[in-house]
Amino acid sequence: MIQPGSPQQLDWIACWQRVARRIRVPLGFLTAALYLVELGRRAPQPSAVAWSLALVLPGLWLRGYAAGYVKKNRELTMTGPYGHTRNPLYLGSMLMAAGFAVALLSWPVALVLAVGFTVIYVPVIASEERFLRATFPGFDAYSRHVPRMIPRLTSAPQSGDQTGTGAFSLTLYLKHREYNAGIGAALLYLSLLFLRPVFSVLVHALR
Repeated sequence: MIQPGSPQQLDWIACWQRVARRIRVPLGFLTAALYLVELGRRAPQPSAVAWSLALVLPGLWLRGYAAGYVKKNRELTMTGPYGHTRNPLYLGSMLMAAGFAVALLSWPVALVLAVGFTVIYVPVIASEERFLRATFPGFDAYSRHVPRMIPRLTSAPQSGDQTGTGAFSLTLYLKHREYNAGIGAALLYLSLLFLRPVFSVLVHALR
């Protein structure tokens, strides 16, 4: 019989990560298919597309801002957006996903995105926090002052034993290729504007 805490007991984080890896690609295809179905069912409303920018643009900015600070596996980043939330990159992604759900006015897309983010990001965040806690002695103090996701209004003060420093670096931004997020967002908006008319032309041509 496997005893709790024994080496044979499955680590819940590792187990969840294995599940997340297996379903990540199928979930991506499901989301893309649902997006096309919803786009085919109704034309995007200009007002909804405009309102979606209130989520997508801040999400893009937050991801880009964070990418210019983070030094993965080399330093515990505690400045810039990391002084407000421990996961600004993931928060930015969530804002962008929510924005595109608003643009489509689609509850099914919103539900699939919410489930996908929960299933994939919860184990990723847990695993990353385990690594940071084991690697950087200041992580526990940092995590007591900075929320995991919902940002605090003011940047957290750093105590004497917290040495995270730095300013935004365009070199880091380019190294992390965060501009790809902007390219992807632009392509999605182009699809909102032009893909449905293309569908309509193809349908009429096939009749």
